[in-house]
Amino acid sequence: MRPAILTPLFASVSSLPGIGPKLVKLLTRLLGGAEPVGARVVDALFHLPANVLDRRRRPKLADAPIGELVMVEVVVERHRASGGKGPYRVYVHDDTGDLTLVFFAAQTSWIEHALPVGERRWLSGKIELFDGMRQMVHPDRIVDEEGLKSLPLVEPVYPLTEGLYPRQIQKAAQEALARTAELAEWQDPAWLKAQRWPGFREALAALHSPETPQVVAPDSAPRLRLAYDELLASQLALAMVRAHNKALPGLAVTGTGVISARIEAALPFKLTASQVTALADIRADMAAPIRMLRLLQGDVGSGKTVVALLAMATMVEGGRQAALMAPTEILARQHLATIQPLAEAAGLRVGLITGRDKARERTRMQAALKDGSIDIVVGTHALFQEDVEFRDLGLAIVDEQHRFGVHQRLALSRKNAGIDVLVMTATPIPRSLVLTYFGDMDSSQLREKPAGRKPVDTRLISLERLDEVVNGLGRLLQTGARAYWVCPLIAESETLDVAAAEDRYAHLVSLFGDKVGLLHGQMKGAAKDEVMARFVAGDLRVLVSTTVIEVGVNVPEATVMVVEHAERFGLAQLHQLRGRIGRGSDKSTCLLLYKGPLGEISRKRLEIMRETEDGFRIAEEDLKLRGEGDVLGTRQSGMPGFRVADLDSHRHLLAPANDDARLVLARDPELVSPRGVALRTLLYLFERDEAVRLLRSG
Repeated sequence: MRPAILTPLFASVSSLPGIGPKLVKLLTRLLGGAEPVGARVVDALFHLPANVLDRRRRPKLADAPIGELVMVEVVVERHRASGGKGPYRVYVHDDTGDLTLVFFAAQTSWIEHALPVGERRWLSGKIELFDGMRQMVHPDRIVDEEGLKSLPLVEPVYPLTEGLYPRQIQKAAQEALARTAELAEWQDPAWLKAQRWPGFREALAALHSPETPQVVAPDSAPRLRLAYDELLASQLALAMVRAHNKALPGLAVTGTGVISARIEAALPFKLTASQVTALADIRADMAAPIRMLRLLQGDVGSGKTVVALLAMATMVEGGRQAALMAPTEILARQHLATIQPLAEAAGLRVGLITGRDKARERTRMQAALKDGSIDIVVGTHALFQEDVEFRDLGLAIVDEQHRFGVHQRLALSRKNAGIDVLVMTATPIPRSLVLTYFGDMDSSQLREKPAGRKPVDTRLISLERLDEVVNGLGRLLQTGARAYWVCPLIAESETLDVAAAEDRYAHLVSLFGDKVGLLHGQMKGAAKDEVMARFVAGDLRVLVSTTVIEVGVNVPEATVMVVEHAERFGLAQLHQLRGRIGRGSDKSTCLLLYKGPLGEISRKRLEIMRETEDGFRIAEEDLKLRGEGDVLGTRQSGMPGFRVADLDSHRHLLAPANDDARLVLARDPELVSPRGVALRTLLYLFERDEAVRLLRSG
């Protein structure tokens, strides 16, 4: 149960004075919120100012700097309405000079009332020069001497949405603050004192009513205090999920090593040191009487699938079944094609389940899983539907699911109690994001590439040289080479000057005939499979595609990757695309075609691609350039995005928050001490409720 003291904060914003249905709609668009409540008081409370209007500067007109916000005292001289659609002008002065106020689409009566001739008024706005004369377009404030007393010298500026006015969000924030009670302190007193941070409510009050512009900066004491609160709530929730998982009984499985040895003997390469280490970690987890929940990060081409197969073999050696789930059907079939020959040669029985299976085949497969005549099943999300039953599922491997959120992992564990879970990703994740989003999991990394993999020659080429690239591709095709050509869009866009996959396909077919194929996400599954099979077999030599081939596609004979409009792709995407080549023994080349002029971030991105193939370094650089929400793709399902903390500015607070969370749970696992009870309030406040429920269900 959420503590009663927080109840006012989780009411609809409509409970605040002056907020009717129309305003609720606008606030919900800005702040988020689910129906039927929409935006809540707490959403307005945590919607912090992005900047301020600093009205402390009050020069005379002659001394007022051009283009900067000032507050000036003037006498109103005269009004002049223009005929037709021209602007309305008001002429004012002080004892040092003149100023013209300009209003477009003006309400004459309002202006006459606000600026009566002969009266003194204070104006806030930016002064500009027009034809050598000082003017101020639409002052943001016009007040008399009395109004000046109540005007904040430093006014917070909030992010807005169309139709919403600054004063409306300011008022909502102040009313939300008024609803916020003094809450018991959840931070460690010594830490709080060392950081010189204010209390929680004091920090919010300082941000919503800043006394100086510095208060709203990311590194101000109030902002750091609130960011740390949110990070601590996140780390504590993840630590509680982790502790809960560690307490869940699992079945200890120790393999005989017989099947694994057969698979290793059949491999055309020796396992890398990090593959050996990761396998040892996974097998130790499986041998323990508690559930495994491990993240396996592998850079492109580092051999995750082999690790997954050997882990599944160990589970089968122990008498149980294993499942490998991929996010798309192409990937599921690719995994099957990779592991089936090795698995069957070692005596493992392998099957496939996808959402596209015919009824008879699906029924046969379900029966085989239920009676145990299949050891390993590969599939899509269809694997975890209710009608799929296993004789004894011991290991679930989830591939390419860096968006597989904490709540989804909990749901999976509830449905299949006692099974071990391995989550794999080919997108290297920066350490700070591993802490942030995967803190409930143990983690292993595959950093080397298998022996024999050659570096990929990466080149940046202007699209102005497109004809040269196409001619070069033609020469390579005559030697038997195979190439990917990736475009960012499926069909020509009216708004973006980007070559579409369909147009590029038509162009290349006109030059190279039926050796060119097309693959994109809007094609039907069977058509995609057919095109991919023809490319694998060598019937097609050029595969024109969207990013549907970004992850997991494995064609060792492909040695060329052309990415058109590379400046429109993220670093992680470019790294994944490049990882589709360099998988065989032949030299591989990646051509990143860009349209100039390049912006600063696009240029940095492409230069990093040219400099390194280290996915972990690329991930860190990507985080610096884009921020954590984009690096992980869409925000975690079941994991609220950070509202106060910003990982670019507050990353240094993650490690202490992680340490603090672990220490708290080591001393007070049920959160029953005075600080523990306060921390429960923190978890509810930042909506990490799921973790609190674990205390009762654990």
